[in-house]
Amino acid sequence: MHLKNYPEVTIIVPCWNEESTVKKTIQSLFHLSYPKDKLKIFLVNDGSTDNTMSVLSSFASHENVKVFNKENGGKYTAINLGLESTETEFVGCLDADSFVHPESLKRIMSYFEIDQSAMAVAPSIIVNTPMSIIQRAQKAEYDMAVYVKKMLGFLGAIHVTPGPFTIFRKKVFDDLGPYRHAHNTEDMEIAFRMQKNHYKIEQCNDAYVYTNAPKTVGKLFRQRLRWIYGFLNNTIDYRELILKRKYGNFSLFTVPSGIISVLAALYLFSRLAYNLGHFIYSKLNQIRVVGIQNISASSHFSFFYIDTKTLLFVTIFLYASVIFSMVLGRKMAHGKTAFSLNMAYFFVIFSVIAPFWIIKAIFNTLTSKSPAWR
Repeated sequence: MHLKNYPEVTIIVPCWNEESTVKKTIQSLFHLSYPKDKLKIFLVNDGSTDNTMSVLSSFASHENVKVFNKENGGKYTAINLGLESTETEFVGCLDADSFVHPESLKRIMSYFEIDQSAMAVAPSIIVNTPMSIIQRAQKAEYDMAVYVKKMLGFLGAIHVTPGPFTIFRKKVFDDLGPYRHAHNTEDMEIAFRMQKNHYKIEQCNDAYVYTNAPKTVGKLFRQRLRWIYGFLNNTIDYRELILKRKYGNFSLFTVPSGIISVLAALYLFSRLAYNLGHFIYSKLNQIRVVGIQNISASSHFSFFYIDTKTLLFVTIFLYASVIFSMVLGRKMAHGKTAFSLNMAYFFVIFSVIAPFWIIKAIFNTLTSKSPAWR
């Protein structure tokens, strides 16, 4: 792919205790197939307590690299420090645990070249070399997101501009201001702010960014708790946008769908917990009446007990839609359409764990308790 013009772009890499990954992150920027004299790289150490600053300093001799060191203040303050020194027309961020495909920047910039009204272009994020079952479940989820976010892009309804390599026209920050704390989800809040001000966000599905997904249930839980908490609280902050036609499909579809998804997950989990509790209670009563030795003889399976009401069919439809999205997303990201075992891992793990981080996020919202970043 070749562009007619190669505008100057600044990439800000905020870092906090990322000594094990940031070198590979920076090297992936050096390998971008983009003119080196058009690419500025700002490395911002946000008060790391490990060897991150030494790693960043080793790149300071490169002409297009500038290293910043500041006290810890959070990711959004690190990006904003870089924004203050940005003089290029385009600017983006790359998380210090992510790596970009060599063609990603050119592919993203082609959207700006074609459409002068595009104000931000988001990439497709893919899980990098998943090892654990937890990571493989997330790989299926991220593949699904490749398809879903492209569809949201077509609708003009994107609700988050991911930290890993979304590129903006700097005009966005000049007009709307810098990043905000935004409940530790600054990349979501800026998308809400852009939608409020009718700034167009595109999705480049073949601009690949590879990220290291959480390896354990605990780390996954903390990440998703922060994400759901951020969505709930950014939605509250921008509640005046909900179901307002002038804000387009973002207002009429994306945000309401997110709210409905949270409520539906709570309802299904509550229904399952109730049915399970009712089953256990009835069996305990049965044991008390007829004795445990007669339980097996008096218990048998019957389709009569299967719920065939609307809820069952809605559930089947939703699961089918998820599988459909995963298959298409996998095709878009990897060129493969076959069913993957990762999809099975996703349904098992997320069906069990997701309701708990949703419940916790709602509880934290009600009690005004912000979850930790990690």
